[in-house]
Amino acid sequence: MSYVFPPSPTVSVPVVGTPARFPVHRIYCVGRNYEEHAQEMGHSGREPPFFFMKPADAIVVVEAGQTATLPYPSLTRNLHHEIELVVAIGTGGRDIAVDQVLRHIYGYAVGLDMTRRDLQNDMKKQGRPWCIGKGFDHSAPIGPITPAAALPGIHQADIRLQVNGTLRQHSQIDRLIWNVAETIAQLSSAWELQAGDLIYTGTPAGVAAVVPGDTLVAEVAGLTPISLTVR
Repeated sequence: MSYVFPPSPTVSVPVVGTPARFPVHRIYCVGRNYEEHAQEMGHSGREPPFFFMKPADAIVVVEAGQTATLPYPSLTRNLHHEIELVVAIGTGGRDIAVDQVLRHIYGYAVGLDMTRRDLQNDMKKQGRPWCIGKGFDHSAPIGPITPAAALPGIHQADIRLQVNGTLRQHSQIDRLIWNVAETIAQLSSAWELQAGDLIYTGTPAGVAAVVPGDTLVAEVAGLTPISLTVR
């Protein structure tokens, strides 16, 4: 098969314990999935889950033991951090039952849903889609994926983010409003999930702005932490 120009290489993420990499299909994100974060964004209660997407090439791969560079994006003066547990789908499906979800999960990683908050808020006020606030270049940093079999306690794990050594976000995965299984079941009723999909499962309270020169360290217990410096 010939192309009018060379196709872009497949976006992929390293996997702990193997030289093989995880090829990325789509990135789904869950909005307002910790109660305290929903409240700080002006909402409350266990509202039905909602989803948005980022392009696969928004990924910034952070290799183990390295500090990656996170370019400060254009058009914004209010770039926010949002640490999240990322679920990597290994087996696709549609209308997946809650009690069947775990067999579809390949592994887990630490991720950041970077957000141009001022642009997102402007779009919300105008009733317009807020892709410009969420789906921009370099908006989806992620660390190496750890296979699920090595993480029996991941659903009770500690999740935290520091900026310049100061704790900004801290919670536990079991405080998700919609847990991982419920989220994937809901998501699979709207889209047929595919092997290679990544699901950013929501962020705890404490989201705030970063500026050039800041260093972020994001951790979920049991996973490879990630470190990035904003430039």
